[in-house]
Amino acid sequence: MRKYALAILIALQAPASAWALNPRLVIPEFASLAQKSIDSVTITLDPALLSMASRFLDASDPQDAATQEVIKGLRGIYVRSFTFDKESAYNQSDIDAVRVQLAAPGWSRLVQTHSAKTHADVDIYIMVDKNQAVGLALIASEPRQFTIVNIVGAIDLDKLHKLEGQFGVPKLDLNASKAAPKQPDRSAPQK
Repeated sequence: MRKYALAILIALQAPASAWALNPRLVIPEFASLAQKSIDSVTITLDPALLSMASRFLDASDPQDAATQEVIKGLRGIYVRSFTFDKESAYNQSDIDAVRVQLAAPGWSRLVQTHSAKTHADVDIYIMVDKNQAVGLALIASEPRQFTIVNIVGAIDLDKLHKLEGQFGVPKLDLNASKAAPKQPDRSAPQK
């Protein structure tokens, strides 16, 4: 009985941060896979780099301004994407080592798709804390390609689509059900 009481006492004295939700995934660099791939993307944007990257966006451009607004609440964008010229160039265990982290408390699956025909899988997970999305993870795999995206920070799902196609974030089609806003005609001369 004393062992149990001691274990409970030690657990109660653990720092609160040990119990905190962690939306940041541990994603390997996959250096050996990068050497075998025909195309690879490795993006690691921590808060300082995100701030610096946002300075390259044009605040007078509505799309860039919207992207800057989304970035304000983020603490990181991490992307690993590899394309190979042949099938079976990577082991499924490479992806599963990341996927197992999404079983941790706080993560919930939003989307899961599987195609038996193309052997393609897409999983999108979200971490919510106090009714606020604080993390997003996407794992997409095909026989010749895989992509892992981890976005960390305050995420507004209504605005998240503004990051699609930027900073290595693939098109997620999270906003497919909404009508796309009209973009100004950039071919006309500006006054």
